[in-house]
Amino acid sequence: MAHLLGADRVTLTLGTRTLLDGVSLGLDDGQRIGVVGPNGAGKSTLLGVLSGAQEPDDGRVTRSGGTRVAVLEQRDELGTGTVLDAVHGGADEHEWASDARIRAVHDGLLPDVDLSARVADLSGGQRRRVALAALLVRDDEVLVLDEPTNHLDVEGVAWLAEHLNQRYARGSGALVVVTHDRWFLDAVCTRTWEVHDGVVDQYDGGYAAYVLARAERARTAAATEEKRQNLLRKELAWLRRGAPARTSKPKFRIDAANALIADEPPPRDRMELSRMATARLGKDVLDVEDVTLRLGERTLLDDVTWRIGPGDRFGLVGVNGAGKTSLLRLLSGRLQPTSGRVKRGKTIQVAELRQDVEDLDELGALNVVQVVESEKRSVVVGGKELTAAQLVERLGFPRDRARTSVRDLSGGERRRLQLLRLLVGEPNVLLLDEPTNDLDTDTLAALEDLLDSWPGTLIVVSHDRYLLERVCDRQVALLGDGALRDLPGGVEQYLELRRAALAGRSSSAAASSTAGSSDAPALPDADSGPGVPAAAASPADVRAARKEIARVERRLSRIADQERDLHAKMADQATDHVAVAALDAQLRELATEKDELEAAWLEAAEIAG
Repeated sequence: MAHLLGADRVTLTLGTRTLLDGVSLGLDDGQRIGVVGPNGAGKSTLLGVLSGAQEPDDGRVTRSGGTRVAVLEQRDELGTGTVLDAVHGGADEHEWASDARIRAVHDGLLPDVDLSARVADLSGGQRRRVALAALLVRDDEVLVLDEPTNHLDVEGVAWLAEHLNQRYARGSGALVVVTHDRWFLDAVCTRTWEVHDGVVDQYDGGYAAYVLARAERARTAAATEEKRQNLLRKELAWLRRGAPARTSKPKFRIDAANALIADEPPPRDRMELSRMATARLGKDVLDVEDVTLRLGERTLLDDVTWRIGPGDRFGLVGVNGAGKTSLLRLLSGRLQPTSGRVKRGKTIQVAELRQDVEDLDELGALNVVQVVESEKRSVVVGGKELTAAQLVERLGFPRDRARTSVRDLSGGERRRLQLLRLLVGEPNVLLLDEPTNDLDTDTLAALEDLLDSWPGTLIVVSHDRYLLERVCDRQVALLGDGALRDLPGGVEQYLELRRAALAGRSSSAAASSTAGSSDAPALPDADSGPGVPAAAASPADVRAARKEIARVERRLSRIADQERDLHAKMADQATDHVAVAALDAQLRELATEKDELEAAWLEAAEIAG
């Protein structure tokens, strides 16, 4: 593989922190690199150094002759012109419209965006799509993306993953991406770089392989540390055998003991989320009854009824602008419906994590501990009473950061503080609006571990499929038609519904442009939904469908057992990259078969009733 880009002993210090300390890396043609690490560890700084946007203090960045690098930053700087200007500059339409690759980018990212619209008038999600399109229509060898999935919905993330896989499948360039989206990392990346403590550790594979390999490294490091501690105890015991005898002891033994004592590796930043007390829930939680919600001329909800009980865990997905955040505001009581009502149980205590962190702006002069103390001075966690200072330290704020003003916190730290403020209130209903924004993968793992054992009711709006599938029992969708759809097939069913809706829109447009089409067969009623049969099934069809359901469920059970066995083997052979790759290929085959079986189960279930 041709070498495209490299870093040779790069060092960079910002203020008092050394973010990169003698880092050496190489980027070759065909590689797709995912960059992970704690908030503030230097992931974006690494991208800036590799792309040439930031000069290192020491070392050098090499680039093979003619290699072009395109960069997507976290902030979308698109100018003040139109969408067409931002994507294609001053190029004439005939220069790009004939290119199938560019048309595919338009269809995937800009299907509902007016190319003549002013960039300043676009929503955050639309601006992100425009910024991505402006990069993807170009033909650069190296693509550097900083949080590309921010503000994208589930459908946009899925399209981007498929596009990048196809674009770099033949080794036509390389990709480096910083993202907290674990599903995206697994779907796209072939290698993982972990940035921490001034160094960059390299792993083969996407997020799942990285987690397994890191666990194996941690196990090996723990065994090494245990041996070191045993030797240290022996040396300390030897040194302490009487002061009079110490002067006669060999100097090399004393030096060896001192070296062992000094060889204590610095601890990695750790964050622990612990479940605090939760108020008791009654039988009634939240009932949305015949609710219609209109904002201006748009109808976001049209006569929707949704009953949410104690312990329910829903994931809410939908297209941008369909009303997901507005629905959460209805549930929290911050927004009133146009008609209908939202009935709330007498015992519920609702906590809402909003998508932005602007609610902390009014507390900018306070430090982290003071913000928590304003909610509660102490809480009980695991049977122990903790002060606010002890609590924030467990949430990943070391002492120097715990006394930092809110206005000086990073985006990830502000997000963690938001979450902590919610938890100390001991709610029993959690409404989370894009909780993964600005959080690193380790913090997300801690959050998921907390939510796994959450005893209350949980509603999550997120484009993070990994999070939704881990912590939610059911998914529902807003498709922009005012209805709330149940998704027995999860996110994959939602994507199928969206593809069917777009295909139906294209078919309708084609039909309306064709004169004399009265003999064409009628389209199914849009309200009937996908997979609804045109006529009632016969008893024989129902029996056959039930047999098919039983067959599929037996096979799915066997696949689950096979997946557990393969994961166990991957953990045992985490350091053998060839074996892990082979096992990962088997897992992907099983995943493909499982998708097909679940689709077959849904079709049979429609017939069986």
